[in-house]
Amino acid sequence: MPPAAPLQPPLRWVGLAGPTASGKTALALALAQHLPLEVISVDSALVYRGMDIGTAKPTAAERAAVPHHLIDLLEPSQAYSAAQFVTDAGRLMDEIRARGRLPLLVGGTMLYFKALIDGLDAMPATEPAVRTEIEAYAVAHGNAGLHAWLSQVDPVTAARLPVGDTQRLQRALEVWRQTGRPLSSFHTRSNPGATSQPAQEHLLFSLEPQDRAWLHRRIDQRFAQMLAEGLLEEVRALRQRPDLHADLPSMRCVGYRQSWEALEAGLEGPALVEAVQTRGSAATRQLAKRQLTWLRGMERVALAPDRLAPQQALDGLLTRLTG
Repeated sequence: MPPAAPLQPPLRWVGLAGPTASGKTALALALAQHLPLEVISVDSALVYRGMDIGTAKPTAAERAAVPHHLIDLLEPSQAYSAAQFVTDAGRLMDEIRARGRLPLLVGGTMLYFKALIDGLDAMPATEPAVRTEIEAYAVAHGNAGLHAWLSQVDPVTAARLPVGDTQRLQRALEVWRQTGRPLSSFHTRSNPGATSQPAQEHLLFSLEPQDRAWLHRRIDQRFAQMLAEGLLEEVRALRQRPDLHADLPSMRCVGYRQSWEALEAGLEGPALVEAVQTRGSAATRQLAKRQLTWLRGMERVALAPDRLAPQQALDGLLTRLTG
């Protein structure tokens, strides 16, 4: 790797965010040909072992070429949080900088980026009585009722959560019932007692396609590629594990949830593949929409990958970073 030009201004970390399928990984690997860097994954799905195809996990060759961190940390039966990410990322930044390299944070879990930049208040533990109350409400009114309730008390969180995400809807309502504060209020720097890394210089780039049709085509193509590479076989193997079930955060990841549900329904053959392709692509498009909504509220340097050739995007990043 050639020596890097000094970063202007000196930066603690650089971020590369964007919706799924926007080209973040390819751009990060290209940037690594010009700057001595290590990648810190900002992806809530890549932390899980055994979930490789449906997460578009960097290949072994890519990870050998450029060091990657926060990948394959946990079993899918375990949980990972934004607070844990902030702790882990901060430690890794110090270690990477001590090696004379640049921490490049790459991914699409915008809550993690926001937690790192703005800090997080300590989240309250769930009170059993409150959980019982909200679970009873869910039984009586369904997910649509949960989402409508959350929209009244915490419209910011409701806007980023899909109606089908029962677990996170219930958790957001639990926080509101216990504290009188919306979950979104825990994600702001102005909160007294918020925990975050010390004030630091960073620069966040985002890949934000202006042409949604371009992004949707890429999503459809990538999902078809995942199916061709064995996504359904990967989910079948996960479903055989006694420690996993459909309501775990890992199994609610886009692609895994739709595959699990289709297999649970007994679909087979072309009908199975068609159902997963259709539902998975639609869910991924909704995810991309939520990711773009998050980005609009963050300070960043926006790039339009659908209007830039790959080399132009790379040149733009290098020019901004090295002056």
